[in-house]
Amino acid sequence: MADQLNNRVTRQMAKKRALEAIESQLQPSKKTRVILGEISNNILSSSCETNLDKIPNPKCRSKKLKKAAVKSSQLIAEKITEKLSDPQMCEAYAADIYEYLHNMEMERRRRPIPDYMKQVQKDVSANMRAVLIDWLVEVAEEYKLLSETLYLTISYIDRFLSVNVLNRQRLQLLGVSSMLIAAKYEEIKPPNTEDFSYITDHTYTKEEVVKMEADMLKALKFEMGNPTVKSFLRRLTEVAQKDYKTPNLKLEFLGHYLAELSLLEYGCLKFLPSMVASSVTFLSRFTLKQKSHPWNLSLQQISGYKPSDLKECIQILHDLQLSRRAGNLVAVREKYKQHKFKCVSNLSSLSAIPAAFFDDVKE
Repeated sequence: MADQLNNRVTRQMAKKRALEAIESQLQPSKKTRVILGEISNNILSSSCETNLDKIPNPKCRSKKLKKAAVKSSQLIAEKITEKLSDPQMCEAYAADIYEYLHNMEMERRRRPIPDYMKQVQKDVSANMRAVLIDWLVEVAEEYKLLSETLYLTISYIDRFLSVNVLNRQRLQLLGVSSMLIAAKYEEIKPPNTEDFSYITDHTYTKEEVVKMEADMLKALKFEMGNPTVKSFLRRLTEVAQKDYKTPNLKLEFLGHYLAELSLLEYGCLKFLPSMVASSVTFLSRFTLKQKSHPWNLSLQQISGYKPSDLKECIQILHDLQLSRRAGNLVAVREKYKQHKFKCVSNLSSLSAIPAAFFDDVKE
């Protein structure tokens, strides 16, 4: 009896295994993870059938791929041949932005008094200011600060000196405190307060730097955002580059060099930053192409200035370039002798700009 029961169980298990084997053959096998190539091929073949109303066509996939390749090559060619503008220039609304900056630069609260040395200061001179700025250029290089930080620093100094009498012994303290504020405004990782105390050889303590910083913020009423020469120079340089088939780095660096030289000159305070930027662009183009007219209708339209409007400012910049002014201050000149700036401070210019170049541009 027991043997019969065992035989019956054995037959049932054998039958069950046979059924499982048959079912496994009938069911689709589990597919392994699909690779990228298989996904692409499946998508291409399915889209091909859909587009052709599911009419079998062995050449459909190859035609689609060929059309896609042609379209792709056309797009690449367009990108190569077309001179694309910098996305950061916000071309779609650049005109509105620069109109806003131009209106802002004319606000009295954001402008220094052009002759504050005579009206306000008693112990500080224009020469002391130039020496301070020359040193601050070296400090900015030492701490690898942005040029925007340097421009804002000088702007803060001039605005503060326009409303506060300062003793000459505290002029350097004003300089480092201004740079500390500007660095906090512009830099991702500004130097510490201790760094600015150290750079003065601890002539001023950290507490003195912080105290001057607070005094400046109050005097400037926390108006830290200011359009500078650099704000306008960026767009003017882009327009000036259109005369060249490829971007001319010398033109760009020469503009930066002349703009930083303008910071040394107290006489440039009477000009708006946009006018200085336009004059810088004019003189940069003249230096590189001395027989061609440096100005054109595009630059005139973008800047809003005619050559005759820029004449006085250009001549001051030209004197700075030829070391007729501030010739003993070498920080900016040495900075732009470096190969990374194409040694633009070594570029020579004519001793005089032809008077005809200041005539109005004609179509």
